[in-house]
Amino acid sequence: MPTAFINGHNMYYEILGEGDPVLCMGGWGTFCHDNHHHLARGLTDRYQVILFDYRGICDSDDDLSQPSTMALHADDAIGLLDHLQLKKVHLVGLVGMGACIAQEMAIRRPDLARSMLNTGAWCEVDDFLRDQLEMFRWLHRDAGFFAFQKAVTLLSFTPEYYNLNKDKLLGPQGGWKELKDRYEAHSRLIDACVNFNSRERLANVKCPTLVIHAALDQVTSPRTTLPIEHAIPGAVGETWDDLAHVVAGKEQKIRFCERLFAWLESH
Repeated sequence: MPTAFINGHNMYYEILGEGDPVLCMGGWGTFCHDNHHHLARGLTDRYQVILFDYRGICDSDDDLSQPSTMALHADDAIGLLDHLQLKKVHLVGLVGMGACIAQEMAIRRPDLARSMLNTGAWCEVDDFLRDQLEMFRWLHRDAGFFAFQKAVTLLSFTPEYYNLNKDKLLGPQGGWKELKDRYEAHSRLIDACVNFNSRERLANVKCPTLVIHAALDQVTSPRTTLPIEHAIPGAVGETWDDLAHVVAGKEQKIRFCERLFAWLESH
């Protein structure tokens, strides 16, 4: 798969499938490489799906002289879409940082945004969210990757799912594996997250927007996602009472796929 020099760094990206373009962005990781199974099942059969590695993760490098901001990451994604000569792209931002990047893109380049979906996100950082994000930073720095991995996993899944799947969620091939031995890259991603604020600018979003509120999310709960819905003109919001930070389990994944495909097809 190709690498392009975009916005001052070498960016690794993948294009899967054919059809209308969909840019998928997740949290502190990547959908690329061996992570395609984390995409909504059937998405690449119906759409042209664009994926990329964030700066410092896997096969994308980073220019450490540039402060890490959500605007920088949005400019990376915008640069990729411009490089591919794409317009009117569905922006699918899932589980945190990807959703924030999607907001920034929709604000900066409305010509690129055909629709937007946000889950597990925020548009401003209060003390509680900031301290949670900083907790993940010092856990990774002071206690190591696996302590961070366990903490973030405990806060991202329901107890029932964790109890059934602990062995595959933790360890070298578990969640957030792209951050292992990459503390500096992780810390820079956290920099972008803790300093992000779009609330006063979301009124400029013109594309149709769906915000899913995860009632069981212990990090980005409806407390942080409802303000996104309220700030974007015409945004649609849905609360899922059984959803934690990450869509998990067969039933939830099927329901999410059905909702995502209905959303994309309607726009």
